[in-house]
Amino acid sequence: MQNAVHYTIIPKDLAAHLYEVSLTVIHPDPAGQVFSLPAWIPGSYMIREFARNIVQISAESGDKKIALKKRDKHTWVAAPTASPLILRYEVYAWDLSVRAAHLDQTHGFYNGTSVFLSVEGQEHLPHTVDIQRPDHPDCKKWRIATSLPELKAKRYGFGTYIASDYDELIDHPVEMGDFALGTFKAHGISHDVVITGRVPKLDMARLTTDLQKICTTQIAFFEPIKKRAPMDRYVFMTMAIGDGHGGLEHRASTALICPRSQLPVKGQAKMSEAYQSYLGLCSHEYFHTWNVKRIKPAVFSPYALSAETHTPLLWLFEGCTSYYEDLMLVRSGIIDEAGYFKLLTTSINALLRGTGRRKQSVADSSFDAWTKYYRQDENSPNAIVSYYIKGALIGLSLDLTIRSQTKGKKSLDDVMRALWQRYGRDFYSAKGGQGVTPEGVENLFEEISGLSLKREMARWLRGTEELPLAQLLSEFAVRMSAPSEALTPTFGVRTTREGNDCKLANVFEKGAAHRAGMSAGDVLLAVDGLRVSATNLDTLIKSYQLGDKVHVHAFRRDELMEFTLKLSADKAPPVTLQTLEKPVAGLRLRQAWLGG
Repeated sequence: MQNAVHYTIIPKDLAAHLYEVSLTVIHPDPAGQVFSLPAWIPGSYMIREFARNIVQISAESGDKKIALKKRDKHTWVAAPTASPLILRYEVYAWDLSVRAAHLDQTHGFYNGTSVFLSVEGQEHLPHTVDIQRPDHPDCKKWRIATSLPELKAKRYGFGTYIASDYDELIDHPVEMGDFALGTFKAHGISHDVVITGRVPKLDMARLTTDLQKICTTQIAFFEPIKKRAPMDRYVFMTMAIGDGHGGLEHRASTALICPRSQLPVKGQAKMSEAYQSYLGLCSHEYFHTWNVKRIKPAVFSPYALSAETHTPLLWLFEGCTSYYEDLMLVRSGIIDEAGYFKLLTTSINALLRGTGRRKQSVADSSFDAWTKYYRQDENSPNAIVSYYIKGALIGLSLDLTIRSQTKGKKSLDDVMRALWQRYGRDFYSAKGGQGVTPEGVENLFEEISGLSLKREMARWLRGTEELPLAQLLSEFAVRMSAPSEALTPTFGVRTTREGNDCKLANVFEKGAAHRAGMSAGDVLLAVDGLRVSATNLDTLIKSYQLGDKVHVHAFRRDELMEFTLKLSADKAPPVTLQTLEKPVAGLRLRQAWLGG
């Protein structure tokens, strides 16, 4: 293809974790071609400086070396040439996450944002990439998993793949290795399930069956009549490791990482909490296929990948996705009503645990994701609120409000479908799409619901007052209450294990440890003369009563310190949810809500 940008990527040195990339520009800019690598990856709102992993880089044209000058931390400029220009560079890949690139003898993985320099002025052209098999005896059985369309390659094979432009090229991650593979169809669309890593007795049949239920439910949610998915094919790619949990959405795939203990194994009939957590992660990332990959904030249309791009709308794109993540599990039959309310209880208590919710609005949390949410420290629970958790509960609050006030005629479902129809459905079509503004979102809520929601939006999105969850849930025959049993004493901390030591990770405001002067990072040694280990703190204080004083020895850095704590109750005692069978009107509303 003459009017295309061509890449070749080779897993060059597995032990050194190096990819070798060559980039050919047929018609370079006569004034000097500019190349750049993204500084962040969509869906993960933090500057990551991927260009720091480029080990060496050079340029040539014909048999001539071309001078290459670095303009800034992620931009290079090649000297002018009238002939095709070839850029060659090596990328260090040792980030075992869903955000960057990884390579060793077990597998290879990369996101395009980590390995493909963009050609300034030619981002709109077709882009091809030749993915070559590594020259290593351990890689003879390796295959390719990606949602990129094949140009000169067989499905799962090494060869040449194509993207319509640079934005599409970097939105299809690639997994390579000797992976487990499962397939299923959801409303006629082929879905692949790829598991990399050792999972003895993996029950792929169960996994594909459960994912099929989730995917068919979500496709029908956005397109209830035509049941048409926005992609021709979808790939779930999972790295199964010892510890770690996360995912990153793409337009026709998702990259996931999870403990192997979260995956189903043959002979395990019961739905474990670990497996349910993995399915929830899959549900979340799959919902992003519509909500954020196609329904986008206006400032993401297009992405500016060289610097932070702020939006107050992550409560909608991440928070409401988290709300539907669990809702789709119950609507698809993966979990029952009791299972759903257990998840909801966990979310509510997670929100109430930190005092940051009283200081930061969810709109500000969205806007400050780059500097606060993605760069959390020991004081974060006291200073910030999660736009995931509170955003999900705002989604719940808006959904219940609309359902209750319209007597079930309208819901958040209708708003999400309207967002899809107006902003998402044609985003990647020839017509082109545009993102939605904060004002556009709030206006659409009122238009679709027929309600005036300005007060709720102001209070819940831009304010810090508590959400009226108990009142709203009561309209759906659900009782929310604090536990009636006596409250137990607590230090008011979150601990972490460091070897066999118990280290304070967070000290919650106005808790016993805070009032006594303890700080995050303190290593507990003894409580009333008894040694504290990594696991026995709760056991040591179990026999104490509220108001009792305890003497604590701890190391702060290398200095021994002593504190006297007056034990108090948790400032946010856990709430419980109880479903009721009356009134009948509330029961019917609840059934329609959870049944979709």
